[in-house]
Amino acid sequence: MGRAVVTGLWGRIEQQDFRSRVRGTLLGSALGDALGAPLAGLTLDGIREAHGPDGLTAPAPAPAPAPADGHRGRVTAATQLSLFTVDGLIRAHVRRDTGAWHPPTDIHRAYLRWAATQNDWGPDERRKDNGWLAQEEWLYARRSPDRACLTGFADDILGTLDQPKNPAARDAAAAARSAPFGLLVGWEPALVLQLAVECAAQSHGHPTASLSAGALAVIVHGLTRGDSLDAAVQRALGLLGARPGHQPVTDALQRSLSAVTQGSPGPRAVETLGRTAEGPDAEAPDTEGPDADGPDAADALAVAVYCALVAEDVPHGLRLAVNHGGDSTAAGALCGALLGALHGETALPAAWLAELEGRGTLLEIADDFALEMTQGPSLHSPTEASPGWLARYPRG
Repeated sequence: MGRAVVTGLWGRIEQQDFRSRVRGTLLGSALGDALGAPLAGLTLDGIREAHGPDGLTAPAPAPAPAPADGHRGRVTAATQLSLFTVDGLIRAHVRRDTGAWHPPTDIHRAYLRWAATQNDWGPDERRKDNGWLAQEEWLYARRSPDRACLTGFADDILGTLDQPKNPAARDAAAAARSAPFGLLVGWEPALVLQLAVECAAQSHGHPTASLSAGALAVIVHGLTRGDSLDAAVQRALGLLGARPGHQPVTDALQRSLSAVTQGSPGPRAVETLGRTAEGPDAEAPDTEGPDADGPDAADALAVAVYCALVAEDVPHGLRLAVNHGGDSTAAGALCGALLGALHGETALPAAWLAELEGRGTLLEIADDFALEMTQGPSLHSPTEASPGWLARYPRG
């Protein structure tokens, strides 16, 4: 990875607007994640049987085996991992002062800190390199972590594009944690794509999974810089075209664009976007490796982009994104990230935010990210640094 710096961008994007879009991306993704979680594994008919003819229209309590305490707005491991993605990105920029500039390694270390939350009882105060995020006790609850994420981060070995972890895993879990890469507005889109793809391969080695993660990041990147959603998707298509194995992902994005003009949006229209709905000649999924026979990342991306394109407002888009028989949780998270990046935090439904688990943590790290991206040189340099900032984001 080459070094990327913010140069001359803030004359076009005001810092306040940037912070709103960062908050919107992280909170929107978490809202979609929480809205879709109760629908995991249900068909459209099953959703309507459980929640009525309109499906799920507002956050609902998490289903078993989650704690049956009636709490609405519970997030899944997708939101947990997104938080650690942001943590890793901030640390990468802090560590740049030391000359150790390799963002995929810093992101990998962040994901290993997430993996520790899935196996430990609570924060380990003896770990001085953990920073503040790993001290958040609520993150130590297991929330349906993806199997490929657990196996990908079960050891210290860094998966790479040449030697990826779980090369048959093609589900959307890597994409669902990848929206924060798109918030690197000072980076060129091609570098954003490369970083997101490299970091996705740390757990999900199939090109469909890693390129879906990269596509989402590039689209969020365009939206955060003020592009329209259509323009951001077109840029992603242009960048993906030269990548081996891009066809399922570029086909998915093209289906999303085409579907906008093909009738009124609704659950049945959403379900037709899946690759498996294309008929008997559709490409068969892989049959080996973790989650190889599960949902396809390109399908979730197609649903998310389409629902963001046709959304009348954020709640409408998120309801469309989760009420179908596919991967409701991932599609909700991806769509929420897109709508949040497009409209900023003030467009998010306040009543849903009020019940969102981890809202305070999401806001705190969103503001820290915006601070690092806009004020990093005043927080740290090769010769001096704010002790408080290094306590939050250690260089080690």
